[in-house]
Amino acid sequence: CSECDYTCTLPSSLTTHMRIHTNEKPYGCTKCSYRSTVLSSLKRHMRIHTGEKPYECAECTYRCALASTLKAHMSIHTGEKPYKCSECRYSSTQSQHLLRHIRIHTGEKPYKCSECRYSGTESQHLLRHMRIHTGEKPFKCSECRYSCTQSQLLLRHMRIHTGEKPYKCSECNYSCAQSPNLQRHMRIHTGEKPYKCSECNYSSKQVYNLQTHMRTHTGEKPYKCGEC
Repeated sequence: CSECDYTCTLPSSLTTHMRIHTNEKPYGCTKCSYRSTVLSSLKRHMRIHTGEKPYECAECTYRCALASTLKAHMSIHTGEKPYKCSECRYSSTQSQHLLRHIRIHTGEKPYKCSECRYSGTESQHLLRHMRIHTGEKPFKCSECRYSCTQSQLLLRHMRIHTGEKPYKCSECNYSCAQSPNLQRHMRIHTGEKPYKCSECNYSSKQVYNLQTHMRTHTGEKPYKCGEC
């Protein structure tokens, strides 16, 4: 290599290596904006869209798309966490998890947006952020025209169609589709009123109620009659 001390036996290997320096990514995903320097990385990425999970755990029913993910999963059964932080007691099953954790201590945010001043600690955070600028919504509902920027938003949306309510109250038979709704509901049982007025001793279970109350202090009357 003319840029570093890399050497290899095949010209094709050198061609692939040079993409590290040129940042060339000739292999593009047909489903989203992902691009890669080698075809094998694109093939692995496509499993996100196809749902293919060829790697199976020998101890349980877990399946995954990547061999490295299966290796990390196996630590659930073995309890092994070989990657340890030198600054605190944190340990992890994967080296990349430790690398991300270390940024808590260093404050490093290596992934920077080319459009604004945003920077993040993880590449996927930057990828999600960039959709603010591009308007891309790669996650699409198979039942309606809904699309969104994040997979977890699509997962929550799908519960409208499936009727699934995985968040269940431990005190009564209430269940809901989203965790914030359960948190609000639990205040019925705990009596917690976290939203407090800065002008008097009023407090409420929901932020909307506090916003309504504040109008008694500000005199705001946002709802106007269309007839008089």
